[in-house]
Amino acid sequence: MNKMKDLNTPWRLSTLAMYKAPVDGRTYGTYEIDITEALEYIQKQKKEDKHITLTEMFAAAVGRALKYDVPDLNCYVRRGKFVARPDEMVFVSVFMEGTKEVDGFLIHHAGDKTVTEISEEMSKKVKHVRSQGGDQATSNKNLLAKFPWPFRNWLFRIIQWFTRDMGIPLKFLKVDPNSFGSAIISNIGTHGLQFGFAALFPASNIPMVITLGKIEDKAVVRNGEIVIRKILPVAGTFDHRIVDGSQGGRLASAVAKYLLDPTGLDRK
Repeated sequence: MNKMKDLNTPWRLSTLAMYKAPVDGRTYGTYEIDITEALEYIQKQKKEDKHITLTEMFAAAVGRALKYDVPDLNCYVRRGKFVARPDEMVFVSVFMEGTKEVDGFLIHHAGDKTVTEISEEMSKKVKHVRSQGGDQATSNKNLLAKFPWPFRNWLFRIIQWFTRDMGIPLKFLKVDPNSFGSAIISNIGTHGLQFGFAALFPASNIPMVITLGKIEDKAVVRNGEIVIRKILPVAGTFDHRIVDGSQGGRLASAVAKYLLDPTGLDRK
């Protein structure tokens, strides 16, 4: 199998000429996921003194979806072609208490890790982010903010050209085409928002940003009967050069499938 050929389909190569990255080719989608079993599993683990969050379960589900269900989305554009990423990288946004800022970090090989492993890793990284700041790539915003306008704009475009367009890592800034991973996950439901569409960070080279909304009780039909279930509204912003409707649908269905079997997310 020629992975490069599989990624560089005629449609995708055409989009590189039609859309800028990712200013023009943004697409949006929403999906409701039944997370009743997932929340029950979280409560069960809590009784065993294992603290797993919904964000961690979602990160595990997205990682497995990228590895097994939609591996063609785990790529980025470099010099006019689509290039596969080395692993399933999920970037998790973290709200910085007391600063009203958002930072974050990468979970590497998210498709190979159990939700417990991801939970333990995230717990350590959240403490580090809130005490010392996030990954170097996100911390560079502090450096960029020190430059006066318009030099700030010029510097940003130079960095963007090297890392996003040419795929050249800038080691002194610890920035490369994979700095923000395959997908960004942000739980805005913790702020009381039902759902919202996040922006695709222009220099990040990511194909998707997924936001988790506020969980609500909803009446749904299961086996011909109306029952109350816990429903999570999910919204996504996508780079249309990489993600089309069919792929977005496969991604949403896969994530929902994994969350319906939360114990499976704790098995390799």
